[in-house]
Amino acid sequence: MGLGDKISNAAEKAGGAAKEKVGDATDNRDLQAEGQADKLSGSAKQAGENVKDAGKNFKDGI
Repeated sequence: MGLGDKISNAAEKAGGAAKEKVGDATDNRDLQAEGQADKLSGSAKQAGENVKDAGKNFKDGI
C-alpha cells in the first residue's frame, strides 16, 4: 500500500469519526450515519490494501 493510500484511508476514517461526533452532539442522525459510512469505507479500503500487500509479500517470498 502506498503512503498516499494510507493517508487517504486514515483521513477518510478520521473525517467519518468527526462527522459522527458532530452528529452525536447535535442529535443529527443523518450526519451520524454519514460519519459511520465514511469510517466503514475507509476501513474497507484499508483492509483491501492490506490484502494486496500480503499477496505481494507472499509472492515476493516465494
